[in-house]
Amino acid sequence: MPAVTDAVPLWALQLVLWGAVLAAAVACTVLVVRHHAGTSDGDSSDPLFWDLFFGAAVIFPALVIPAVTSPLAGLVLTAVAGASGVAAYRNSPQVLGWFTSRRRQRDELPARQAAVVLHDAVLKRWQRYELDPALAIDFPAMGDVARPETAAFIRAMREAELLRTLGDPGYPPAVARLESALHHAELAAGAKPSAPIPGPSARVKG
Repeated sequence: MPAVTDAVPLWALQLVLWGAVLAAAVACTVLVVRHHAGTSDGDSSDPLFWDLFFGAAVIFPALVIPAVTSPLAGLVLTAVAGASGVAAYRNSPQVLGWFTSRRRQRDELPARQAAVVLHDAVLKRWQRYELDPALAIDFPAMGDVARPETAAFIRAMREAELLRTLGDPGYPPAVARLESALHHAELAAGAKPSAPIPGPSARVKG
């Protein structure tokens, strides 16, 4: 079985290699420039300069070295660079949006984890009025959805459950509202609000 270099000319392999390097460098440089253009940071000029510098340090050799050897290769690589730049520019909103979403999810993870703990604790506190016969008899208003405070709690509970399922950024504030709604429902029913639930609201309101 002949070797790859016997089946394909060496210059073609080199052209493919330079083309891949060039396309990747151009695409990354375009995405970086678009990222800096979309930020409001007034001190972004220095990082932008270095990003452009390192991008040019890769693009220039990848374009010039093959062109010196073969003008045709230079034309092909110029076309590759142009196509890569246009494709990166057109797709940059989707790519940058994906990275922004990933970074936001990572930043919001601690608040979401705290909200999950608080959410479960609030539901457990609420279930006492449904599962404990003594509490159900002593505080029937906690199960009466005709009362405004209880109805407000039910709405808050449904909202929190929905946002938790969707992974919505508004989930932590919704859990804080849920805890507050339960507190007011307990007061309106004449029940003494329970001791503070682990995971204070202050950790999830932000």
